[in-house]
Amino acid sequence: MTTATFDEQWQAVQALADDMPSIGELFLADEAAGQHRGEKFSRQAPFMLMDFAKQCLDERALTSLLSLAKQADLSNKIKDLMSGSRVNDSENRPALHTALRLPKGETLMVNGVDVVALVHDSLAKADSLATRLRTGVWRGFSGKAITDVVNVGVGGSDLGPLMAVRALAQYRSTDIDVHFVSNMDGTHMENLLRHLNPETTVFVLASKSFGTVDTFSNARTALDWLMRFTTKDVALRRHFIGLSANPAKMTAWGIHPDNQLEFWEWVGGRFSMWSVIGFTVMVAIGTENFTAMLEGAHQMDRHFADTPLENNVPVLLGLLAVWNATFLKISGHTVLPYDGRLKFLPSYLTQLEMESNGKSVKRDGKAVTYPTCPILWGEVGSNAQHAFYQLLHQGTQRVSCDFIACVRRYDKDGKALTHQQDLALSNCLAQSRVMAFGNKAVGDDDTNPFRQYRGNQPSTTILLDSLTPESLGALVALYEHKVYVASVLWGINPFDQWGVEMGKQMAEVVYDALHAAITPAFDASTDLLLETIKRAK
Repeated sequence: MTTATFDEQWQAVQALADDMPSIGELFLADEAAGQHRGEKFSRQAPFMLMDFAKQCLDERALTSLLSLAKQADLSNKIKDLMSGSRVNDSENRPALHTALRLPKGETLMVNGVDVVALVHDSLAKADSLATRLRTGVWRGFSGKAITDVVNVGVGGSDLGPLMAVRALAQYRSTDIDVHFVSNMDGTHMENLLRHLNPETTVFVLASKSFGTVDTFSNARTALDWLMRFTTKDVALRRHFIGLSANPAKMTAWGIHPDNQLEFWEWVGGRFSMWSVIGFTVMVAIGTENFTAMLEGAHQMDRHFADTPLENNVPVLLGLLAVWNATFLKISGHTVLPYDGRLKFLPSYLTQLEMESNGKSVKRDGKAVTYPTCPILWGEVGSNAQHAFYQLLHQGTQRVSCDFIACVRRYDKDGKALTHQQDLALSNCLAQSRVMAFGNKAVGDDDTNPFRQYRGNQPSTTILLDSLTPESLGALVALYEHKVYVASVLWGINPFDQWGVEMGKQMAEVVYDALHAAITPAFDASTDLLLETIKRAK
């Protein structure tokens, strides 16, 4: 690839974007040409269909985007990711989340080490601890079996496991209740402790560094609570499990070696739910279902690695992200699952996408000269219809959308909740249609300006066969790979997150100032706020 060739192709894509007709006009053009736009712009992947016919692009634009991907050497960049090359160049390490779901018995050598063997040794220990909890072998300080497990983490140590546990609640196979605490202000932990029995509660401290302030302020509160009923040593031995890439810090904090589950620096936090960070998922749904989730993700990995770019669903989803954000200048993206079990998927994806690709500096250290990651948010679609769809339909901003729905619900007799499921599916398809075509979706010629729906909001619809551990794994892996594809075209590193550091460092300084006799000068606003807080204490 030469920069000149890539730049020329980039300009060609931009020229197409500048002259792109509306979505409605694109449908009419395809119909006039005798082409079925739905068939032309849909693809199959493991456990799902992706329909992107309601995106604002035509065949020329798609072909041009695929050419841009080839100029960016995307196929080889995918191989680099999967093989353990140092794709995280700013931190000089690979990003091997795909290795976390390689089947037992496969081999992936990185720097002379078989990482697959490491992964499965770690998962085997996690399975052993989870089984002891689930079968009642693990006992608290009074000899009673464990009834509650609390995951204490933040970011990637919270959002992924929380999302998966809630999404797969129908696969729960234990009487143990799994809870999640992340908020550093203590309110969440305080409220939860009121309802827990110290004799039967285990806290899982999930932190890659095992030093995150948010996590360990909550961990200290949990330990203090337990020490009202038993000794510190007993509390640590029987009521704490650690998940980290830093075993020395786990030991220093007091986590017994038998209760330590380890992963590695080459696992990014927001890509870590497949590792022992997913321990609480394993506790909730069992090792067999957890393994099925890994298998679903692995099937998507194989699709990503082996499928030609033009039929590769993660590649196409990533190209659409670049098309919308960079070339169409759409700065907002919303994820709309029409299934309440996926309630926490949008929150998970906000971190996955914005922490990965919310960058303004390229891998070569130069500033980008184009928009990169859009602002992402979302909500269960049926709730969002009564919250922010007003903006999507009649606001002044263009927003791209991902609609996600399940064709079939999981239930034992195949008939439960059929009516409600059909309502959800009907609303999903109806809303995507109105987003695309506006008033024309229903043949409405009303000239009342307050009843005008402009349409032309681009969307992709992902239909899962049903929501299972396998399909959830495939769905999350799809979005992981989407993020990587977009990063390759943008020329940025999706595996670091330097933007989160300065605020944490500043918080330490402000914390000291909050407790100092004389408040140091920061700026007029911060000084005023600090003085107001200190006077009230």
